[in-house]
Amino acid sequence: MPDSPAVAPQFASAAHRDETAELGMWVFIATEVLLFGGLLLTYFVYRHAYPQGFTTGSQHTEIVIGTANTAILLTSSFLVAWAVEIFSAETRRLTAGLLAGAISLGLAFIVLKGIEYHGEYEEHLVPGIDFRFSGDLANGVQLFFIFYFIATAIHALHVIIGIGLLGILAALCREARTTRHRAALHSAALYWHFVDIVWIFLFALIYLPGRSAG
Repeated sequence: MPDSPAVAPQFASAAHRDETAELGMWVFIATEVLLFGGLLLTYFVYRHAYPQGFTTGSQHTEIVIGTANTAILLTSSFLVAWAVEIFSAETRRLTAGLLAGAISLGLAFIVLKGIEYHGEYEEHLVPGIDFRFSGDLANGVQLFFIFYFIATAIHALHVIIGIGLLGILAALCREARTTRHRAALHSAALYWHFVDIVWIFLFALIYLPGRSAG
């Protein structure tokens, strides 16, 4: 069946519509950069003020789970990129399968993050709920975990939104016999890659301090 996408009156052509959609996603990502950039700036300010507290706090995070989640998101990004690359009317089922694989990995990320949160609750490391840490570094460690929970919770929310977007695109790609959803798939892929890049920065700042020297 040939492509026959409906074009709204405000667009000169289907190509114009698709370019506008992609530009809109880039603008949205720019606003997200401002959000996470503000969080990272706050991190560096307080890390400079409490260097030992932040290092000690980092050593109380679960490096194994953090590393596993990094590998999970990087693999999911590969699957999404592959889905975008091969997408056509003939490969729509394979595209949907690749997106389903990325969704499964995203869900695995959320599950592991939930396990990690539960472990930190059991260790009394949740500020405002049950934070207990003795010693001179308590204030710095608490500030570290305030940043940790805010940044990772916001990121996890973005992962959940991304899972929803990929789920919708997987269903559309599987059922449609055209390539009319290519622009939407590309925009969703941009969002997913952005979420993964943010996690790489968070992983480096949260899990690695105090461990790189052995």
